[in-house]
Amino acid sequence: MNILFLTLVNIESINDRNIYADLMRKFNNEGHNMYIVIPTERRLKQETEIFKQDRVSILKVKTLNIQKTNIIEKGISTLLIENKFLTSIKKYFSGVKFDLILYSTPPITFTKVIRYIKQRDKAISYLLLKDIFPQNAVDLGMMNKGGLIYRYFRNKEKQLYNISDFIGCMSPANVSYLIKHNPEIDASKVEVNPNSLEPDYFPVSKEEITKIREINNIPLDATAFIYGGNIGKPQGIDFLIKVVESNFKRNDIYFVVVGSGTEFHKIKAWFDKFNPINACLIAGLPKAEYDKLVKACNVGLILLDNRFTISNYPSRLLSYLENKVPILAAIDINSDIGKIAEKNGYGFWCINGDLNLMNHHINSLASNTTLVKEMGNKGFEYLNNNYTSKHSYEIILSHIN
Repeated sequence: MNILFLTLVNIESINDRNIYADLMRKFNNEGHNMYIVIPTERRLKQETEIFKQDRVSILKVKTLNIQKTNIIEKGISTLLIENKFLTSIKKYFSGVKFDLILYSTPPITFTKVIRYIKQRDKAISYLLLKDIFPQNAVDLGMMNKGGLIYRYFRNKEKQLYNISDFIGCMSPANVSYLIKHNPEIDASKVEVNPNSLEPDYFPVSKEEITKIREINNIPLDATAFIYGGNIGKPQGIDFLIKVVESNFKRNDIYFVVVGSGTEFHKIKAWFDKFNPINACLIAGLPKAEYDKLVKACNVGLILLDNRFTISNYPSRLLSYLENKVPILAAIDINSDIGKIAEKNGYGFWCINGDLNLMNHHINSLASNTTLVKEMGNKGFEYLNNNYTSKHSYEIILSHIN
């Protein structure tokens, strides 16, 4: 098949390691021709260009800044991107007849592109729903529900759901939310198609773990809690600061914070002011280095703002599970990532803001190395049984065959 994939995620090569590149690589390995369209944002100062690698074509379309920018530019970019993508697809892929269109949210403004390809090629359309906008912006106080901007984007959201032949959601709670709040959707086309990856576990020796810990000033005998990923408003970072602050004088636990995002300056300002002895802040790491750091830690942290009414399922979970690290999630009441972790024995959870319960879980994990190891192994097993690219591939292909 010829497959068109639309995303905001930067994919430099089919051999990259992330939830989208892994899935595209699975399709490619099964003999399909992949045509991937991604933005190259204004800050990179690059023109639209295309790269080809065997049966994979990656079209990088020049756009305004979309991610990690102010809300005004982000909004304008979201509005303009479908026309920019469509123009480039017509120019560079005019001779290709597509059988399947895959696309992920954000953004919700790909409808024009999808409609064009469906009408031209009779292609099947499949939405990988990773973000529910504009409700997430409403939840965080960034948009007024019922306002003109909200109504515009809500209409765009409904158009996207309507034009999608199938919708893959990240979790059961995701499915329930979508159907409940969009009763016009045919429930039979909505299913769980979780965040997934191609497992690539490699063991790290005790000597290497010691070296990694020494480089990052992590005490060898401390239970290390790592948070890795986006540091933005959706994560409710203020609570992470409170957690570190409440454990300020302990030497049996250590917090490692790795990432970037719109709220990075806030947490950096706190670190600069208080200089905690049992925590460190790292601006970002290449994927391979980050995975090694995760292996040198004991517990992975997941954070979500407690104001969310939608169900989120952060993909950083996969890196923890892949590296046999159990999770501790401080999230909202509607997301089921913590409940699934507890049910299957690979993590604990609490509401973001419940400091007493959060510290209770921290103490339970810090005082029981055997439990931590058992939970890590259960998470690795759950990943291989449920969250691999092979699972996502087969779910999508079941509709084609």
